[in-house]
Amino acid sequence: MISKYKIATSIFIIWLFNISGILGILSSNSDWFLKLTPINLSMYVILIIWNANDLSKKFLLAFFIPFLIGFITEYLGVNYGLIFGSYSYGENLGVKLGGVPLMICVNWAVLTIITADLSSILHKNTVIQSLLGGFIMMLLDIMIEVSAPRFDFWEFENSIIPIKNYIAWFIIGSIAHYLYRQINSKTNKKLSIHIFVAITIFFFTFLIF
Repeated sequence: MISKYKIATSIFIIWLFNISGILGILSSNSDWFLKLTPINLSMYVILIIWNANDLSKKFLLAFFIPFLIGFITEYLGVNYGLIFGSYSYGENLGVKLGGVPLMICVNWAVLTIITADLSSILHKNTVIQSLLGGFIMMLLDIMIEVSAPRFDFWEFENSIIPIKNYIAWFIIGSIAHYLYRQINSKTNKKLSIHIFVAITIFFFTFLIF
C-alpha cells in the first residue's frame, strides 16, 4: 500500500518542477531550463516507479513495451520519413541513438502509463481502454507539436505537420496501450492523473504565450 506521505511528496515534486519549468521557460533563462527537459522526464519515471504497487520484472517489461515501440517507430520516422512523416530531432531531448533521443522513448512510456491509468477510469473494457488511451495520446501530441520546434525538441520538414502524424499517434498509441495492458502492471492512478494534468497545463500554457 502506497503511503499518503509518499504520494503527497510525489505530487508536490511534480507541481514544483512543472511550475518552475513554465516560469523558467518564460524567463530570460529559457534556454537553460529547456536543456533540463531530460531531467524532468526522468523525474516522472522515478516517481512512477517509486509509487508502483508491484515493482517487479513485470513492471519493467510493461515499461519496456511502449519504450521499444516508441524507439522503433521514431527510428523509422527520423531516418526514413515513415509512419509520422519527415522530421528531425533537436538537441534539448538529450542523448540520441540512431537519431532518436532516448528520452523520447521514455516519453512514450510515460504517456502510455499515465493515459492507461486515465482511460481505465473512463471504461472497463480493455479494447475500448486502449482506443481511449491512443486517442488521449494523440490529443496530447496535437498540443505538444505546436511548441516542439520552439523548444528545439523536433521539427517536421518545411515546418508542415502531416495529418498522418496524428493518425499514426492514435493507431500506434492504441497498440502500445493494448500490449501494455496485457502485463497488468499496477501503477498509482492518482499520481498518473497529476502527471497528465501537469503535462497538459505545461504545453497549453505555451499555446497562449
